[in-house]
Amino acid sequence: MSRAPDDDDLIERPAADQESEDEDARELVRLTIRRKLPGRRLDKYLQGRFAQLSRTAIQKLIKDGSILVNGHATKSSYEMNSGDVIDLTLPKPEPAELVPENIPLEIIYEDEYLIAINKAAGIICHPARQYQTGTIANAVMYHSATLSTGSAPWRPGIVHRLDKNTTGIMLIAKTDEAHWRLGLQFERRTVQKTYLAVVHGRPPLDADTIDAPIGVHPVVREKFAVLIRENKIDVGKSAVTHYEVAERYPGFSLVKMHPKTGRTHQLRVHMSHIGFPIFGDLMYGGRAMSEAQIRGSGTSDPLFEYQALHAWRIEFAHPIHEKRLQLEAPFPPAFKRLVTLLRGLSEGAR
Repeated sequence: MSRAPDDDDLIERPAADQESEDEDARELVRLTIRRKLPGRRLDKYLQGRFAQLSRTAIQKLIKDGSILVNGHATKSSYEMNSGDVIDLTLPKPEPAELVPENIPLEIIYEDEYLIAINKAAGIICHPARQYQTGTIANAVMYHSATLSTGSAPWRPGIVHRLDKNTTGIMLIAKTDEAHWRLGLQFERRTVQKTYLAVVHGRPPLDADTIDAPIGVHPVVREKFAVLIRENKIDVGKSAVTHYEVAERYPGFSLVKMHPKTGRTHQLRVHMSHIGFPIFGDLMYGGRAMSEAQIRGSGTSDPLFEYQALHAWRIEFAHPIHEKRLQLEAPFPPAFKRLVTLLRGLSEGAR
């Protein structure tokens, strides 16, 4: 990535191509300010350093928490001091072309305005770098002759996303009107989403609400974390999850989760934060366990090598007809096998 010459800062960590689990390939850059820059706003300064980004785009990145100063969110008007460290999480360039691919899709619902699919594990929602293939976006382009233009050319029809290894229901818009109407429901939080997850441990409460702000992990940049309040101000973005314990097993629980906000990795971070990480979620404290490890006999292959998290149900108003729809995504075989195994433990303990 080209940068304008400037001797006011030092690039300590060169950009690195990475692909995070929430589908976004991001360029991570760290700048260290060598001397105080009186009167120079952060947004204006960065616009000079990254000419390919508009000032509006930089301001949005600052507001979204993708640009931090000394590990903390700040304002566009911040004036830099000597020794300030600026961490930037920059978007990758848009792909030049999205190619339709004959990738199987499990269709739950479809009409002339929208498609609901049951997303499989191991597939990302849209390209994260130039010429990337094998995504949900590539698949729906092959499946449907018409799709909304979406929020960007490489994500046609994609209304909302799931992590690469999270399974379950996703909505795809066929028309621009359907897209913005669905998007408005997500923005106004009138869409009701229910996830199911197997977690390690047994929460003491049958139901509770987790209200804990989430932001980029201060050390591991591809992770997210609950960020502690400083001076009664949330450092991260507001994040709220309501959960209910659906079933309890020896050492594990099946939990229903209803996210009230839509932060990246929110459910995984929140359950880990309260001490009950999701089964198989190695990034946030879960363990990849085998049947033999759980019940003392059986196969030694891990039941899940990723988070046992499934977007089970979604309820929303049809974007055109306005009739309330409730759709459910069938559970993948690995999830059903795990729950069946854990139910067997409970029966054996009686």
